[in-house]
Amino acid sequence: MAYPSHAGVAERGTDMAKTLKRAAAFTALGRALMAGARGGPSLSTRLAALPRMLKATAKGQYDGGMRVALMAAATAYVVSPIDAVPEAFLWVFGLIDDAVMVTWLAGTVLAETERFLEWERATKPAVVR
Repeated sequence: MAYPSHAGVAERGTDMAKTLKRAAAFTALGRALMAGARGGPSLSTRLAALPRMLKATAKGQYDGGMRVALMAAATAYVVSPIDAVPEAFLWVFGLIDDAVMVTWLAGTVLAETERFLEWERATKPAVVR
């Protein structure tokens, strides 16, 4: 009876990590697209708002400082190659933190961009012709 090697198990864990990250990304994308279909801001509107939100936050005009910092930290954590180490040794358990982080990040970006767009509409001066 042949048993799988440790390298084969680690390889399957890496494949599972990629699958979970893709699934979380597609779930977040689906939520964003559905939000646009239900009358909320579209995905393109939200993505276009991100640089403006970062700029307004950096200038101190928008109060999203801590939330933007947490989103940046979560993004760095998910894309960091250092995070691959727990996944290589802990397989599924090492992937749970990534799945949770990607899900939280997607939800936070959706909520914060909507909040920023509302703030932007409220603070934009009215154009009188």
